[in-house]
This record gives sequence, structure tokens and C-alpha cells, in this order.
Amino acid sequence: MKTRTFAGTQVGAVGLGCMGMSWAYSASERDDDESVALIREALDLGVTFLDTAQVYGSGHNETLVGRALRGRRDEAVLATKTGLVAEDPERMRMATRGTPEHVKRSAEESLRRLDTDVIDLYYLHRVDPEVPLAETWGAMAELVAEGKVRHLGLSEVTVAQAEEAHRIHPVAAIQSELSLWTRDPMGAPGGIVGGFVGGAPVAGDEGPGDVVGWCAAHGAVFVPFSPLGRGFLTGTVTAADFEENDYRRRNARFQEDALKQNLRIVDVVKRVAERRGATPAQVAIAWTLAQGEHVIPIPGTKKRRYLRENAGAADLELTEQDLAELDDVPAAVGARY
Repeated sequence: MKTRTFAGTQVGAVGLGCMGMSWAYSASERDDDESVALIREALDLGVTFLDTAQVYGSGHNETLVGRALRGRRDEAVLATKTGLVAEDPERMRMATRGTPEHVKRSAEESLRRLDTDVIDLYYLHRVDPEVPLAETWGAMAELVAEGKVRHLGLSEVTVAQAEEAHRIHPVAAIQSELSLWTRDPMGAPGGIVGGFVGGAPVAGDEGPGDVVGWCAAHGAVFVPFSPLGRGFLTGTVTAADFEENDYRRRNARFQEDALKQNLRIVDVVKRVAERRGATPAQVAIAWTLAQGEHVIPIPGTKKRRYLRENAGAADLELTEQDLAELDDVPAAVGARY
């Protein structure tokens, strides 16, 4: 696989988001043994930038990833997150916890579950509005000084928040949702800042700003999560497919009227895919890769055939015509949270 650079280390241009193996989507399809095999195959394919979080399955996902990396830890760049706790895991109701005490305690818990001595990339999952960012970020910087964490990252932040944190300790990565139907971190106005916390989105009147551009200017990587639009951009997902406890059943973009309108986006993706001899998933991922050499998307999957498909996007070079058509798709109907 082609590689990109994170903090001086070469990683696969396409990473792997592990959340769905433990949480949020299609509970009946979860299989720990299969997920372990998938993560190990990912390493074989060169997919080495792995993403988990404390809140995914209330620690289950970290334990799963740690098990998969046993004996192969040095092959992966391992990212996890602090700052969110699940108040109602079934309904994905979360609360922010940005106190220095929580940050320090959760790092120890993550190290134990991941069965590792050091976390390569430690994200603040969401900024806690009740705790000054400087306090949270300062505690995270202390973990770097103690040798428990190598690099720090932020998730779902504004440019102003990134600037504030960067003045205290370098921001190595920012992770936010980015896809053909979610372009908030590219400077689209009126975006969602902070995401799904406490059961409700946090809206920003002017959006987060050009976070992707900020990362390029400051030597940080930008990490798109949900580059496949929670599966929608593959052209294979409908609301009828969702199990009762699947988060997407309640998501505005997957409700019947919105979904029908959003299929206009998928039609363009399919057209480009057919022209290029690729799959819609590969086109959607390749579009995120085309936003800059500092961009490393982390599509998630529980199935090895989709892992291989997603990894193949690293070799798909979209033409100017392709990009022009994709850039011009209609805006998504419905809030992303």
C-alpha cells in the first residue's frame, strides 16, 4: 500500500477505524475472533494506522485491539481517545469528561486494555465545555513527558481550539468527520462542532473553519472518520437494513425522505466508480485522500472483504474530471447527528 507520514513515521495511506467492531452498528454482526483476524490482515495489507477509543463499547474495543496486536504491536501506529464516557451506551448518549484527573486515569486504563507500554496518538475525543481546554491539554502533555503517550491529537474541534492547544503542546493530528456528504472541517459554514454529546448535537453558527487547511499549515495530519458516510456512500445501505440498536435508525440523514434525496450523491459516486473500474467505496475514500497528502482516512468495517476493498482505494488516482464531479454533488439533507 502507498504510505503517508504521521509524525515522521510512514503509515498506510488508508487506516482502520475499529469502533464498529464493538459499538454503534449492527450488533448481530459483531464477532471478536473475526475482528482480531481482520485487524491482523489489515497489518498484512499495510493498513497500519489503527483507531480506537475508551468509549467504544465502554472499553471493549480497546481490549479487542490490544488482543489483535499481541505480538505485532510494533507494526501499528495505535491511536485511542479520552474525554468521553458513555451514559447510555445503547442510545449512544455520551458525556464529556475533560478534567486532568479523568485524562490521567483513563490513560492508565487504556494502556492496560491495549496491553501496551505507550500510546502512539492520544486524542481528546471532545472538548469538555466545563473544563478549560488548557487544563485538559496540559494534563495530556504531561502524559507525553512521562513517556506514556508519544503524540497528541484533537477530535471535532474548531480552528480556534486547535490554535489554543497548539500553543501549549504540538497538535499532531485532528480527527473529524469528513466525506462527500460531510465537509464541515473544510470550512463549510454552519457545521456541527463537537458532535453527538449528551444526546444532542452542538451547532456552530460559522462552523469549525478550515481545519483541514490548518493541519496542512501546522504539520499535523487530518484524519477523516466516516469517510463512507456511515456506509451510505457505498450505495449498498438502506434504512431497512438497520437493526433496532443500530445508531443509524435514528439518524436524520437515513430517514426515508432524506435518504431518497441523498441518493443523488450516491448516483454521482457510482458514475465515477463505473468510469474508473472501481467501487463506490473506493471512490469515496479516494476523494478524502485527494484533499491533501496529510490526510489519512480511517474507514471502519467488520468484514475482511470490505477491508481489502477499502485498502484498494489507496491506489485509486482520481482525475480532475472525477474530482470536479464529486466536488459538485448536492449537499446532504439532514443533520449528521
